[in-house]
Amino acid sequence: MSEPVLKAVADAGYNKPTPIQAQAIPIVLMGRDVLGTAQTGTGKTAGFTLPLIDILAGGRARARMPRALILEPTRELADQVAQSFDKYGKNSPLSMALLIGGVNYTDQEKLLDRGVDVLIATPGRLIDHFERGRVMLTGVQIFVIDEADRMLDMGFMPDIERIAKMLPPLRQTLFFSATMAPEMRRLADKFLSNPKEIEVARQATTAESIAQFAINVPHKLKREALRTLIRSEDVKNAIIFCNRKRDVDMLAKSLIKHGFDAQPLHGDMDQSVRTATLEKFKKGEIGLLVASDVAARGLDVQGLTHVFNFDVPTHPEDYVHRIGRTGRAGMNGRAFTLVSGEDGKYLAQIKSLIARDIPVMELHGFAVDAGDLPVEEAPERDSRRGRRGGSKERGERKERGSRKRGSAAADGKAAEKAAEAPRPTRLEPVRAEHAQSDQPRERVAHEQPRQDTGRRLRDDREPPVVGMGDHVPDFLLRPVRRAATS
Repeated sequence: MSEPVLKAVADAGYNKPTPIQAQAIPIVLMGRDVLGTAQTGTGKTAGFTLPLIDILAGGRARARMPRALILEPTRELADQVAQSFDKYGKNSPLSMALLIGGVNYTDQEKLLDRGVDVLIATPGRLIDHFERGRVMLTGVQIFVIDEADRMLDMGFMPDIERIAKMLPPLRQTLFFSATMAPEMRRLADKFLSNPKEIEVARQATTAESIAQFAINVPHKLKREALRTLIRSEDVKNAIIFCNRKRDVDMLAKSLIKHGFDAQPLHGDMDQSVRTATLEKFKKGEIGLLVASDVAARGLDVQGLTHVFNFDVPTHPEDYVHRIGRTGRAGMNGRAFTLVSGEDGKYLAQIKSLIARDIPVMELHGFAVDAGDLPVEEAPERDSRRGRRGGSKERGERKERGSRKRGSAAADGKAAEKAAEAPRPTRLEPVRAEHAQSDQPRERVAHEQPRQDTGRRLRDDREPPVVGMGDHVPDFLLRPVRRAATS
């Protein structure tokens, strides 16, 4: 590579490429399309950023016409790639623009009007600028799709297909992902032309530098178990992942209430707040970051010691990305997953995906039994059951059940006796019996034909209504046609 790029890499503290970098960089410099798959945290970003700087160094940008386009699924990841570009391209005259949501359009348009060599964007904001006529993509020479599997999960593929149609057909396309599901390979066939496939590690594997543990804990005690675990571990900084955004806020408030230095991070927060929170966390001003999966992809925090899965991810690939935030660049990391009874099936899917077992670690005071409660609380559980209904109450319930069964048996005998009694088979005797009764009739409207309904009365040739039992309900009685009297 060129001397300015090598000097920037040395200044960043790197002197040896990772396997994905060693294999991808020469292919990218040759101008071929690349389909790269590697574990998260192995340096894929530098694998396309470094050769891209070298390739573009000899040209000049034009207004609103970038020469390279890098698509990222999240704002945080796009911002991180922009920081990598600044770090590795500090000795090059290349310009860069970051197009993400939550930032003023005017500031981004000013950068585009001046002309940029590299455009780093999320799909939605890029399409917005294109529809406004502020950017043209006909001059793009290199098209990079980063974290492609996350793009698929977030539903960005229709947008990416639309963006690809805006690009010139003759271009170099780089497709990088941590996992390569069959759906991803079909999408790669659409965008890539005779690509060089680079697979550094088996798909969806976790780094050996990460010690993984599962902790069985009742769902209601997860927060207390998490606090106990954080206190027992030598946590310098950690990311705590939740599946839902509202749980992120609730857990962060709970940790702050108990004296922990924690802040939330999820997609519903304002972009300026998200950026400020992430910067504080990277600088060490925040010890615990409670986050949704928006922080699971590509987020690089140097020296991150721990990852806690407060919720077991429902998609096993997300587990690989979550714990990949620690143990990066050859460092050691520890990952803990809190598992309650209903999470067992998701944990089994994760084990199947990574093809390794996750050892179960017992957290003192939180071991679960068949009732999904800590062993220490078993006597309390029995006492609660006694309060809800002890032996006396259970005896009363049995007695009530016996009375109900006896009542049901009596009703059955009464029904049998009624069935043996003679039953009226014609309608008129039953009606006569009603007429002789001293009891007032509740409804007698059916005795006369309804003239206002427009319905025809039944023909006398039809079989009569036969009642079941000792009594025929009024609604079963058939109106009788009476001869008109003079």
